[in-house]
Amino acid sequence: MGTVFFNEGSYIYGDVLVTVTNVKLTPDMGQANVYLSIYNTENKEGVLKLVEQQTHKLRQQLANRIKKHVRRIPVIHFYMDETLDEMYKLNTLFDKINSSGSTNEEE
Repeated sequence: MGTVFFNEGSYIYGDVLVTVTNVKLTPDMGQANVYLSIYNTENKEGVLKLVEQQTHKLRQQLANRIKKHVRRIPVIHFYMDETLDEMYKLNTLFDKINSSGSTNEEE
């Protein structure tokens, strides 16, 4: 799926950096939940909507890559993965706690 985004992504969303962070398939391989990290834009929801509008085209490109290996191409659903954003927020909070803790210790 990452290769499909690499090849087709710039036509869909331009200069925005979109990476596939995780793909979860149902046991019957009928549905794929694709998690995306989106960078270099303030409008992440807008980029996700652009990707969702092009689901059919992305599914066709995926089919061209895997059709010899599977009987049916999964239905694709896209979700935003905010794991890295949350990690940065937590790191900032911990840095604030550590810096205020060291200031209190000096007094």
